[in-house]
Amino acid sequence: MVFLDRVANRLADRDRIEAMTKDFQGWRKSHYSDPDGHCVEVGRAPDGMVGVRDTKLRGNGPTLRFTREEWRTFLYRIQMDGH
Repeated sequence: MVFLDRVANRLADRDRIEAMTKDFQGWRKSHYSDPDGHCVEVGRAPDGMVGVRDTKLRGNGPTLRFTREEWRTFLYRIQMDGH
């Protein structure tokens, strides 16, 4: 989660956090998620953007927005860092 926090801080600096989640659909979380609620959900927008939000906020918190390329890079880095 430390890596995700760093990404969130960088994206916040670029004004990429938005509170609206209505344009994202198909929210899902990994079956590897922590059972006590320390997890995130991922959804997709019709324009291809990927949204990431905190599961425990039930859609009432901010959503990190990634382009397809940013999302691919993010997932690649997680895999390379062994998370």
